[in-house]
Amino acid sequence: MHIQPVKQLKGTLKVPGDKSISHRSIMFGALAKGTTTVEGFLTGEDCLSTIACFRQMGIHIEQVQDKVTIQGKGLYGLTKPNSILDVGNSGTTMRLMSGILSGQSFEVNITGDASIRKRPMDRIIRPLTSMNANISSLSGNGLAPLSIKPSLLKPIDYISPVASAQVKSSILLANLYTGSTSTVKEPTLSRNHSEIMLNHFGAHVEINGSLVTSHPIKELFANHVVVPSDISSAAFFMVAGLICPNSDLILKDVGINPTRDGIIHVLKEMNGSIEVIDKRVVNGEPIADLHIKSSKLKGTIVEGDIIPTLIDEIPVIAVAAAYAEGTTIIKDAGELKVKETNRIDTMVSELKKMNIHIEATADGMIIVGGNRIQGAHVQSYDDHRVAMSLAIAALGANGHTRIENSGCIAISYPTFESDLSSLIHI
Repeated sequence: MHIQPVKQLKGTLKVPGDKSISHRSIMFGALAKGTTTVEGFLTGEDCLSTIACFRQMGIHIEQVQDKVTIQGKGLYGLTKPNSILDVGNSGTTMRLMSGILSGQSFEVNITGDASIRKRPMDRIIRPLTSMNANISSLSGNGLAPLSIKPSLLKPIDYISPVASAQVKSSILLANLYTGSTSTVKEPTLSRNHSEIMLNHFGAHVEINGSLVTSHPIKELFANHVVVPSDISSAAFFMVAGLICPNSDLILKDVGINPTRDGIIHVLKEMNGSIEVIDKRVVNGEPIADLHIKSSKLKGTIVEGDIIPTLIDEIPVIAVAAAYAEGTTIIKDAGELKVKETNRIDTMVSELKKMNIHIEATADGMIIVGGNRIQGAHVQSYDDHRVAMSLAIAALGANGHTRIENSGCIAISYPTFESDLSSLIHI
């Protein structure tokens, strides 16, 4: 991808559907009885991997652009796939599906691409094993591929060492097969899309602070799902609108779930002009339009309980910090090291090439704004969020920027480049 600096961004944009909610709509629709319809589905590669896995297990799924119909077969309707399940680059598919597959009557192996095979799976293997799941790493090192064999699951009261929606969700999904009550206690509440959508499909899940309780049910029932625009994708345009002079953007129908909206709070704290308008609730998920105007940003400290609500947005927050006056400190974000890449190291390495004053720390980074940002030849390391963050950094740079291996953007935002072009006023 080649990016030239731009003078302003103007217009209205609806970014694609939320990745987390799109994944769950397929999984829960497959496990529900009846026909589930989804609109606003994200057609990125990760979500298509989820569709492919459930098709392999006998679920009829029709997908036409962002509209999907799932013929659900109930909790016990999945059938043994003919071959190993491949989740591609999708950690969500791997971890959530492990909870589901732990309760099935057939044996299955799951793998993914090279990146997935380096990401920690012990964090789900441990609690699922405590639920009597027969799940193991085929290589014995806590990494994928995973083997899952039939077993009689039992409930758990789990205290999670990390605030991870994927860990919590895998336990909640496995609990559907225990006929009993399980609880998950997190250090701070992670994103709660699973709890909201499970209840939308007829489950009985209670949220009490950072404690989630899943009560026994006999079945899930099909429903209609409207997927809001993904705040993690909208974040790139929030930052772009703030750093490009004379910009004025409206981002439509963005999910503003309070377990995900940390990016809005941090950018406002940095003096960003972001107005949240027309708030409403759809399928239990809060959504709104966002009005963004270019702003003179200032440095801030990002730490503590807000980190799980913006963990995927930290790469682009680092970009905002580079354009801000003063110093920004990001800490308590060690989880970045086990994403598609070590996002601390990759962002520091590539932003330095653009003459940005940035240093890595043990659990985050320190960015000093004010340097003249230079166009450069940078590398995405096949990480979609790194690639898009670098593209936003390039918009206000001096000179042209070339981003290698930008095809990975299709994992979460296939139309990113054309959406960006639609807003550019040179």
